[in-house]
Amino acid sequence: MDQSKIEQGRLAVARHAAELFWRDGVEKTSGDAIAAAAGLSKRTVWRYFRSKEACIEPLFHVTGLRFVELLRAWPREVSIETYLHETLGSMLQTEQEIRDGVAAARLISRLKTEPAIRCAYLMASAQAEDALVAIIAARAGLNPDDFDVKLCAAAAMAAVRVVDEDICTATFTHGRRFEHPEVCDRLAAAIRTASTLPICDPLASQAG
Repeated sequence: MDQSKIEQGRLAVARHAAELFWRDGVEKTSGDAIAAAAGLSKRTVWRYFRSKEACIEPLFHVTGLRFVELLRAWPREVSIETYLHETLGSMLQTEQEIRDGVAAARLISRLKTEPAIRCAYLMASAQAEDALVAIIAARAGLNPDDFDVKLCAAAAMAAVRVVDEDICTATFTHGRRFEHPEVCDRLAAAIRTASTLPICDPLASQAG
């Protein structure tokens, strides 16, 4: 089977699993229930995933990579604050992307009470961190294998996770509403504070 079709199939299962985990909790959701919701046999689901908890990893992965891809287009001459204010609102464009973002945010709000969800979130976050390494290396003018680059990527991704969990928990547990500028400010401040390399300010052109 084509790899892209496999990934789309995994993501489809993840969307159903996310809905069940949000509604019933991880412990009360069975592999059979996930398979039934996805319209697949349980055997097929287990070909896609190592456990029921892992079923939501593709959802976290696709939403996390959208943010990383946003950073990949970050111009050298623009600060992190300016860039996020200008572009973060356009990160989710289609109805499906918005639904995925909401589903992921709801699950993130349960990280403290659902350890299995935290495990899946951290697995996906590690993949996003790996992708972030190349972006930071390019912006810092260093090799992706450089220890300082990997440290900066790890610190920045950890900071993003803290903001994600704080905002999602406040939204879905306490009913707080966040306006777009505040979300941008929080993310930019966290990335700037955590970054161990000087990547957040405008950088001089390498031309010439």
